[in-house]
Amino acid sequence: MSDLVEEEKPISKNHSHRSVRKFFANLGPGLITGAADDDPSGISTYSVAGASFGYLPLWVAPFAFPLMAAVQLMCARLGLVTGRGLAGVVRLQYPRWVLWGACSLLIVANVFNIGADLGGMAEATEMMTGVKSHYWTPVFTALIIALLFFSSYRQIARIFKWLTLVLFAYVITAFLAQPDWYAVLKATFVPRVIWSNAFLATFVGVLGTTISPYLFFWQCSQEVEDERTQGRSTVEEREGATDEELRVARIDVFTGMFFANTVMFFIILTTAATLNANGQTSIETAQQASEALRPLAGNGAYLLFTLGIIGTGMSPVPVLAGSAAYAVAEAESWQHDSLEDRPRIAPRFYIVVAIAMLLGLGLDFVGFNAVKMLFYSAVLNGILAPPLVVLVVLLTSNPKIMGNRVSSRSLRYLGWATAAIMTFAALGMFATM
Repeated sequence: MSDLVEEEKPISKNHSHRSVRKFFANLGPGLITGAADDDPSGISTYSVAGASFGYLPLWVAPFAFPLMAAVQLMCARLGLVTGRGLAGVVRLQYPRWVLWGACSLLIVANVFNIGADLGGMAEATEMMTGVKSHYWTPVFTALIIALLFFSSYRQIARIFKWLTLVLFAYVITAFLAQPDWYAVLKATFVPRVIWSNAFLATFVGVLGTTISPYLFFWQCSQEVEDERTQGRSTVEEREGATDEELRVARIDVFTGMFFANTVMFFIILTTAATLNANGQTSIETAQQASEALRPLAGNGAYLLFTLGIIGTGMSPVPVLAGSAAYAVAEAESWQHDSLEDRPRIAPRFYIVVAIAMLLGLGLDFVGFNAVKMLFYSAVLNGILAPPLVVLVVLLTSNPKIMGNRVSSRSLRYLGWATAAIMTFAALGMFATM
């Protein structure tokens, strides 16, 4: 008997290793979407929340998780089942005014977000190098355009997976800040709301940067892109989804959203434990948070926080430009135009990518305050997201589109709740101005 036990141990260990490898190999669109969720705009918004209100907003992280996961899972299922991106499905189901209304909301939010993120990365780089930020914004723009133009989707996905590791800097920084863990637990599990314009604007911004329009379009399109890389080049070959495909997508989405949510929690915690605890409550951006962290939490926390801003911008800015291009390509029914194609094969697609990037860059040079844009772009996303959430719920609840793969009752309820909460929060923000 003991011999049998000894022989079984390596088998069990190998099986465990295979399971771990398979788990990470299956992570793709959901993980990348989760990493893109924590962009410089999101980092700034979470920093403002923690510095302004201390530990109080920590409850928003566990509160938002099921909402963001439900919406992204519906988007993933829509792409898997229909074999089309979000704009492509809307084009077939609704009038053109609905289609271009949805795409317009996306493009406006994305261009503003691109400008904010490029500006945020440049400001952070100026802090590290002393070279003025307006020199860095064109450099980052050119670098990201080159990445999108000359890399395949598979290469981009691989790069994005590794870029997610930089987000762990914020978890480390939180422990360096030595927070009051009792206060942290209380704020996490005992929600409190302040009926003021400042708090409601921050609440709208936090929801807007975690449940953003571009993430809906990107998630759906990348599920389709993954299928294309498997040789399913036509819609007919991609239509439908097996139980295993849906299971993998669910794990991928939940992992990505949990990752994004964890980073959000620890950024709020860090700035609450350092800035708010020491009376520095009037910061507006992550850059100010980084500078303020140095005397309070040391150079280590300062460097990790600043490097995180630069690193996280390299993942979401391509997602912002790419999701805008996917939306336009699907709305205009440009066949096979995607990041997997080379620019000479899909020139229109890459022209949209370049225009989105250059418009975002232009915002940094026409008088907009790139630093303040980081927070306001999150608020803008919070205002524009609800109608698109409604659209996603309606599409994934329609048997004519989804067949027997319509969203479950719990997903639908969470989707409607997301749209309602974000709408009422935005109305409250305007009412208290």
